Amino acid sequence: MQDQPHENTASKPSRRYPERPLLGVGALVFRDGELLLIQRGQEPLKGWWTLPGGLVEVGERLEAAVRRETLEETGLHVAPSAIVTVFERIMPDGAGRTEFHYVIVDYLCELESGELRAASDVADAGWFAPQQMQSLQIAPGTPGVIRKAIELLESRKAR
Repeated sequence: MQDQPHENTASKPSRRYPERPLLGVGALVFRDGELLLIQRGQEPLKGWWTLPGGLVEVGERLEAAVRRETLEETGLHVAPSAIVTVFERIMPDGAGRTEFHYVIVDYLCELESGELRAASDVADAGWFAPQQMQSLQIAPGTPGVIRKAIELLESRKAR
């Protein structure tokens, strides 16, 4: 008997204590020297500022996921232009077990259109100059990703 295609009816994998790392995307969107950041409205890192983004859906291409997630969270349409870095966020619980594990592909994106608004699982969203970011509670690892994006932008300008 041949295997018949079937719909996957299994429940979504848990974000907490996952069986394997979860794949996500992030967007680095600059406008007039300011960077788009969102304040997380849910765990992990509820209340912390970070890049817009989220999980890739099954069958979804990475660039489509970064477009979708940025639109869902901020109301902005973006066009991914380059991968900045691949970032691992591994967060152990108090007993040392891996509570959250994400592999995030961060993209430099061009702003296309839209009006900024906090939506989806986002508590707030805004444009921030580098000096303003120093007063924000920014998610661990995010400043390093931002530095890499700035270096990429500067190298493009130097060409």
